[in-house]
Amino acid sequence: MPKQQRSDITRDEVAKHNTADSCWIIIDSHVYDVTDFAALHPGGEGQILAVAGKDVTEEFYGLHRQEVLHKFGPRYVIGQIAGEKSVIVQQKPGSYSTVPYAEAGYWQIKSNPYFNESHHRFRAAVREWYDINIMPDAPSMDAMGEAPDLEMYQKTGQFGLIACRLGPGAHLKMVPSLPGGIKPDEFDYFHEMIAHEETTRLGIYCFGEGLASGLVIGLPPVLVYGPKWMQEKIVPDLLLGNKRICLAISEPTVGSDVAGLATTAVKSPCGKFYIVNGVKKWITNGTFSDYFTTAVRTGGKGMGGISMLLIPRTEGVSTKVIKTSGTTSAGTAYVIFENVKVPVENLLGKENQGFPIIMANFNHERWSMVVGATRGARLVTEEAFKWANQRMVFGKKLIEQPVIRFKLGSMLAQVEAVQGWLDNVTYQMTKMNYKEQTKYLAGPISLLKYQSTRMTQSVSDNAVQIFGGRAITRTGMGRVIESFQRTNKFGAILGGAEEIMADLGVRMAMKDLPNARL
Repeated sequence: MPKQQRSDITRDEVAKHNTADSCWIIIDSHVYDVTDFAALHPGGEGQILAVAGKDVTEEFYGLHRQEVLHKFGPRYVIGQIAGEKSVIVQQKPGSYSTVPYAEAGYWQIKSNPYFNESHHRFRAAVREWYDINIMPDAPSMDAMGEAPDLEMYQKTGQFGLIACRLGPGAHLKMVPSLPGGIKPDEFDYFHEMIAHEETTRLGIYCFGEGLASGLVIGLPPVLVYGPKWMQEKIVPDLLLGNKRICLAISEPTVGSDVAGLATTAVKSPCGKFYIVNGVKKWITNGTFSDYFTTAVRTGGKGMGGISMLLIPRTEGVSTKVIKTSGTTSAGTAYVIFENVKVPVENLLGKENQGFPIIMANFNHERWSMVVGATRGARLVTEEAFKWANQRMVFGKKLIEQPVIRFKLGSMLAQVEAVQGWLDNVTYQMTKMNYKEQTKYLAGPISLLKYQSTRMTQSVSDNAVQIFGGRAITRTGMGRVIESFQRTNKFGAILGGAEEIMADLGVRMAMKDLPNARL
C-alpha cells in the first residue's frame, strides 16, 4: 500500500536520509522512501545508495522511462517537497502528447478539413481504452513472445474496436456499440484510420499485429464476397473476438507473384467438398486462428485458375510458429493443408474468380499498412525528440547539437509529407465504393505504400543514431526505437514488396496515359 503522503518535507530533511537504513530520494519534487527497494534494484544497491538523500530527477530520467515511475512510484512515494510543484509533464491514460509533431496536425493545431468532433471523441475513447486495458501488459507479453490471449481479443471485440478496424459498413451494426458512442452511419475511413493509428501507438509492432491484424486482411473478403450464412453464423463471433481469422495467400515459393500459387483445391467425387492440399507461409495470426481465408488453385495455371475459400481449423489443418525479426506474439505461421475437406459452400465469390478478390483486398490492406507505418514513424520521432531534449552529452543537451536538429528535421518533414498524402487518399476513399477504390486508387495506394516504407527506413536510421547504444537494446530507454528498427522492414515486404509497389503504381498510371508529346 502507498505510504501516507506528506506535504511539509524539506530538502534538508531528505538529505539526512542517506544511508542503507533510511534512504530517500527526490524525483521531480516528489519524495520516495526507497530503503526497502535499494537491495532489489536491478543495477545493484550501490547505485541507489550513491544518490541517497539527493534530487535524482536527471539521473532517473537518464536511465529510466517514465512508465517505470508510474508502475513502481506509488509504492514508495511518501510526499512532496514543501512549496514545490512537478515540472515534468506526466502522460495520463488517454491524454494527447504536447511534444511538437507527436500527434498529426489536427490533434495539435485543431484545424483540418478531414476531421470533425466525432473523430476527436472516437480517438479519445480508443486511446484511453488502449492505455488502460492493453498497454500495461503488452510490453512484457511481447518480450516473452506471448500473443494477445482470447480474453484480450474478446474485450477488444466487445469494445467494438475489432469491427472498427474494417472500415465503414453493415458489419458495424453487429457489435453492441462503437467507441466514443459513434453511430455506425457516421463512421468513415478516418475513424478506421484512427483505430489503426492507436493500435500502432502501442509501440510494439508484433504484439499490435497479434491483436487482430489477421482479421483486418482476412475478414474483408468474407464480408464482401461471402454467402449469407457466413455473415450470420461466422462473422459475429469474429467481430466480438470469440473466434479469430487470418489471410493465407503467400507460399514458400510464392510472394508477390500471387498468380503462381500452388495450393490446390480439387472437387471430391460427390461434388460436396474441395480437397485442399498445400502450404502457406508467413501467415500473420495463423498460429492461433480458427479460420483461414485461403487462396487456392481450382483451375489451370495463372490468375484465371485461382479461387478463395474460407477454411476452418479442422482435421488436416496444422500450423507451426515462424520466428521472424520480431517476436512470436504476432502468431506468424507456416500453415499446412493435408487433404482438408472444405464444403463447397465455403467458396468466396465464384470458382476461378478469386484473383480479383485478392487484388481488391490488397488496396485496403496496403492502405492500413501505410496508416500503421506513418503512425509508427511519428511515435519514433516523438521518442527521439524527448530523448534529444533530456540526454546530456559533453555538458549540454543532445538537441543543442546542429547535426541532431538536422536529423530530427529530416524525420519530421518525411513523416508529415506522407501524412498529407495519406489523408488525401483516405478522403478519396470516403467518396468511393469498393469497386471504385479498386479502379482509381490501386495505383496511388501502391505508390503511397512504397513512399511510406522508404520514409520509415530513413526515420529508423536517424533515430538509431540519435539514441546510440540504447537503440539496439530491447529494454529501457530505447525499446521503442529498437523494436522499430528491427521490424520496420516488414512493411517493405508484406502486402507487396517496394519494387512491386513502385512498378504497379506506374503501370496503373500507364493505363490512362494519353498520346501526349513534348
